[in-house]
Amino acid sequence: MTQSPRVEYHEQLDSLRHQVLRLGEATVETIARGTAAFLEHDLGAAQVLIDGDDVIDVLALDIEEHCYQLLALQAPMGHDLRMIVCSLKLVSELERSADLMVNTCKAARRVYDVSIDPKIRGLISDMSDEAMSITRQSLEAYSNEDAALASALDDIDDRLDELQTHFIEAVFLAHHEERLAVRSAVQLAMIGRYYERIGDHAVNIGERVTYMVTGWLPEHTGAARQQFRSSAAHLHPPDLGIVPNA
Repeated sequence: MTQSPRVEYHEQLDSLRHQVLRLGEATVETIARGTAAFLEHDLGAAQVLIDGDDVIDVLALDIEEHCYQLLALQAPMGHDLRMIVCSLKLVSELERSADLMVNTCKAARRVYDVSIDPKIRGLISDMSDEAMSITRQSLEAYSNEDAALASALDDIDDRLDELQTHFIEAVFLAHHEERLAVRSAVQLAMIGRYYERIGDHAVNIGERVTYMVTGWLPEHTGAARQQFRSSAAHLHPPDLGIVPNA
């Protein structure tokens, strides 16, 4: 029995959601594998992850193509339109997070012969755990259309920001005490930034999920303020001190 076009359309939306979640899980796995490769000085595993990024890129392109087909052929409106646009945005955020772990693995080749202080190793592990956790929570918010969780991600990200601050302090203390060369300190500082950026991408996902559910983005608040200012300026032009002719 042939399915109705409407049923097929909703199956395509469900398929899109599953594709995005699959990309998300691949990204979370990349964080775990990249961290392990770095901490264990496993250059072979680091290279496997670098090469495997092509698989994530292909999956991201497939999802984008799926979104474009739905937009072009189904002319979605309302929530469905926001869901597809949100999915497009999520693909970009997740793909960039995976790229940051590729950067981490490339950095592993530059500091493979450096003995990393136990405290610094512990902070890297903690940042990795937080990055995976907040990414998973952003995917949960997307999957369940949970606007409350999506909105909470900005506050949840504070923990990762705090860890990154402690990490930078530990790196520069090790350099100050001449336990870490400046080149290695710079590489480690960049790695801390990579984890912090993964948290930022998760927060961005949360904002897009909020838009998907409610139709509202943080940018809308700024746009509304600017519109109000423009209207007020039109109704009450500024006094330039010009006295009209008598």
